Amino acid sequence: MELKLEMIVMPVSDIDRAKAFYEKVGFRLDVDHTASEDFRAVHFTPPGSECSIIFGEGLTPIAPGSLQGLYLIVSDIEKAHAELVGRGIEVSEIFHDANLFFHGHENGDVTHHSPGQERRSGLHPERASYGSFLTFSDPDGNGWVLQEVTQRQPGR
Repeated sequence: MELKLEMIVMPVSDIDRAKAFYEKVGFRLDVDHTASEDFRAVHFTPPGSECSIIFGEGLTPIAPGSLQGLYLIVSDIEKAHAELVGRGIEVSEIFHDANLFFHGHENGDVTHHSPGQERRSGLHPERASYGSFLTFSDPDGNGWVLQEVTQRQPGR
């Protein structure tokens, strides 16, 4: 069986503010549909992604800003950092972990969930695939992590 992640429901407090933010980030607007005063769906897709996000009215009971650690993969993190800054998006500095490991994202900061993890400033010293990161949040605090992947692990 083949399974593909299609969509993530984003909890936001202000639909038009979130729409403006994701347009500014560079996501493609696919749908903005209002069916009634209690239902509106705004659907965006990150450039190059097969998975989309959707937010609006009547879609989820989840509290705005509660999604953390949403990963976007880029092939050049320095270029992505410069482009986001150029678009006026507040992003973290580029960083890496001493142990080349997973990073969560909670309320605008990266969290470490393993003993010995240590966030270090700058690109991974060997520019290892999966090794360099940056973070940003939408206006509600939903947290995104950009990770540089230049070569996929086997089986991917």
